[in-house]
Amino acid sequence: MTVAVPPSGRVLFIGDSITDAGRDRSCGEDLGTGYAMMAAAWFTARHPEHRVSFRNRGISGDRVRDLRVRWETDCLALAPQVVSVLIGVNDTWRRYDRDDPTSAEEFARDYRHILQETRRLGARIILVEPFVIPLDDAQRTWREDLDPKVDVVRRLAAEFDATLVAVDELFQAADVDDRVWTRDGVHPTPFGHALIAQAWLRAVTPTA
Repeated sequence: MTVAVPPSGRVLFIGDSITDAGRDRSCGEDLGTGYAMMAAAWFTARHPEHRVSFRNRGISGDRVRDLRVRWETDCLALAPQVVSVLIGVNDTWRRYDRDDPTSAEEFARDYRHILQETRRLGARIILVEPFVIPLDDAQRTWREDLDPKVDVVRRLAAEFDATLVAVDELFQAADVDDRVWTRDGVHPTPFGHALIAQAWLRAVTPTA
């Protein structure tokens, strides 16, 4: 199922550092240097007549609980027609580096809340799977925490009639040295961002 992007519509990318990608937060229109910028650039290059605007509200370090706190100002107040969410790896990471876990139940509760709020807009929703690209045995153990959260995102996509962008599955299936995609197991290289952007673009289509 693809998401129809209307002419002159507004698309919002929101999430953690993977979406943030170094954006200039003093400029509301800066998209950073990651997949959000790449996807917006290619969409506009292919469909310049549609004059779609793109916004990035990723914030490095965010968990889904942080999205819930800022959802009114950073999502609803912008009145986007399409909302693209990528969140979850920090909900896993904090368990291992700070002993501050987020259970799958808590993750689902807060994620469901922001999607329920988004329904008020009548916006179409794109959910991008959280992912990890393990570079060592320690990161491979993260799968026990991340996999249930990926399952949550898949179930919520079905529940809210959202379009799922299955990048966790995509990275796992890519038969190359994982360091092509990441330097630390979490943050994509430019090549990793490009892979996400390509998957995202396959999930959208312009409307006439």
